[in-house]
Amino acid sequence: MSQSWRSEQRVAPAGDLHASWPSVDADPMVRAVARCRPTGPAVVLGSTQRTVEPADTAGVPVTRRRSGGGAVLVGTDDPVWVDLWVPAGDPLWVADVTRAFAWLGRAWADTLVALGLSGVEVQGDGPGACTRWSTLVCFGGVGAGEVTVDGRKAVGLAQRRDRRGAWFHSACVVHWDPSLLLGALVPDADERAAATEGLTGAVTGVADAARAQGSARVPGPDEIASTFLHQLT
Repeated sequence: MSQSWRSEQRVAPAGDLHASWPSVDADPMVRAVARCRPTGPAVVLGSTQRTVEPADTAGVPVTRRRSGGGAVLVGTDDPVWVDLWVPAGDPLWVADVTRAFAWLGRAWADTLVALGLSGVEVQGDGPGACTRWSTLVCFGGVGAGEVTVDGRKAVGLAQRRDRRGAWFHSACVVHWDPSLLLGALVPDADERAAATEGLTGAVTGVADAARAQGSARVPGPDEIASTFLHQLT
């Protein structure tokens, strides 16, 4: 990945961050990477998910992305949200949508190893472990290129593409707490409790994993983001 990247930070409401990427629209022939920092929390639904009323999310706004997959709760720094743009014809461009995630998964895996974590793996072209809630919650299942730590998902990926190239979304969890998201998506209390238990065992944040592995180094959002960006150089 020695080719240069145009790098930026984008700070805006989550809906605006998903709606457009102005610098890419202005110059789509250049690789681009952006750390996205929402101005506040939001529930982000996948392109085909049913609408959720904001009242169901304790006042947290609801928006939608144009890529598939389940819902994600984004905050100002957790998960660490990094978007990447790869132009069509670029050396990283892969026409197969599933295989196109491979290089990005490896970059995130190298990031977590550099942060001191062990047990880091990248899912291959096929789907990995899934829970009952994988169609509802993005982190409920492991897709192609996504990254696990000790078998628990830590990095989720999604993409959308057009004739100009591919726009990748990546989200690395720092601390995992599914309660607010499940409160919005699962109205039945018993089902919500089961989902909470299942997802707690299926997902980990990077800081949570570091503590579980007894590491003296517990990385925060800025260190995670900067270490990932270093992997692109």
